[in-house]
Amino acid sequence: MSNWPKIKSRRTIDVSPWMKVIEREVEFAAGDQPELYHAVAQQDYIAIVAVTPGGKIPIVRQYRPALERFTWELPAGLVDKDETAADCCRRELMEETGFPAKTVHALGSYAPCTARLSNHIHSFFVETGPRTAAPKTEAGIELKLVTPHELAALILPGEFDLQLHIGVILLAGMRGHLDLGAFQAPKTI
Repeated sequence: MSNWPKIKSRRTIDVSPWMKVIEREVEFAAGDQPELYHAVAQQDYIAIVAVTPGGKIPIVRQYRPALERFTWELPAGLVDKDETAADCCRRELMEETGFPAKTVHALGSYAPCTARLSNHIHSFFVETGPRTAAPKTEAGIELKLVTPHELAALILPGEFDLQLHIGVILLAGMRGHLDLGAFQAPKTI
């Protein structure tokens, strides 16, 4: 196995309680000038494709300052320090939708962006029980229950455009939890 590349230096810059920037000098071959790379370090997070007893998929609309606009997304959130990803899944689903998790299926843990992010997204498929509570009230957050067909109609024109969450939907289908054929959007003439 090769001894290259080599990390020549590494430093961490705290940006906020939720984010750090990691700066690395990387030498790719003997005698090469080291190159400087930056990555964002955050806590791992989870994303949930849930299906309610009525066959609907909960999605959440919220304002995202990074994009300076509202987005439609799956229920999701950061994994707290002393929490498992599965426990975070159950907590976030209840907080954002009011639906308890009846069965939780791990779909896998993946790198969200291998070039710039050092964390992982833990993906889950959840069959919920009946709603037992109202979603946790947060300003500007809206819950919507949609069919797979309705979700496809939001994804294709880019209204639901978080690529990572679209990937979680695909994973749920690939692992046999969703019928991806149900995600056919209406044909336009």
